[in-house]
Amino acid sequence: MINSPTINVMTAAALKAGRSLRNDFGRLPSLAVARKGPGDFVSQADKKAEDILYAELEKARPGYSFRMEESGVREGVDKTHCWHVDPLDGTTNFLHGIPQFAVSIGLEREGALVAGVIYNPITDDLYVAEKGQGAFHNNRRMRVSACIEPADALIAIGIPHIGKAGAPQFLKELAATMARFGGHRRMGAAALDLAGVAAGQYEAFYERGLNSWDIAAGIVLVREAGGFVSDLTGGNRFLETGGLVAGNEAIQRELVSVLTRLG
Repeated sequence: MINSPTINVMTAAALKAGRSLRNDFGRLPSLAVARKGPGDFVSQADKKAEDILYAELEKARPGYSFRMEESGVREGVDKTHCWHVDPLDGTTNFLHGIPQFAVSIGLEREGALVAGVIYNPITDDLYVAEKGQGAFHNNRRMRVSACIEPADALIAIGIPHIGKAGAPQFLKELAATMARFGGHRRMGAAALDLAGVAAGQYEAFYERGLNSWDIAAGIVLVREAGGFVSDLTGGNRFLETGGLVAGNEAIQRELVSVLTRLG
């Protein structure tokens, strides 16, 4: 396990926010829910957890900037550090009583992602990684899958919800990847999908339309577990484009190749 000051700060914040989410998960019918757009919701639980994360991280590291799902950008006086915070990745799962959601915190230092913590408060699964220190799941070191055969590979994916652009492109991509890879899973929380890649549960993951707070922590996990991350064309502009492909070396490379050929 990693016992650095940075990871300790991030873990403490994630666990505290997770306790709040766990309590709210037990009283779903009474939660106030607002619609951000078609098929896109925000609840009291998201906002409360984000407030906790902001307070804890700001107290421990005053002056850092923030990129947060609900509150947006908060520029700090320290321009070299930025927290990428998703208080509840998988809100739709949460609101439907599905225990597949997580707190996700990523730290960017001088333009590079250097630490990540992802926590599912219902299953008590904690994933942590720091640049150069490896990636761990509940104190056990993680490594990406050793599978190199596309026909044996399990791919995690995201599916555009109603109101989100990209359904025709997704269907074209799905047809192509179904013809090449062994199986697909759509679990509804990108942070946990990336944690699953780092843990070797999936050989790869890809999705379009993501934000930095969805993926910052998971990118560090995958890389520190020996995996590779790129945008959909094999480049490094995933934080800008919102398109991401992550996986072990062989399957990630093959998945990028399949997606690139579609144009």
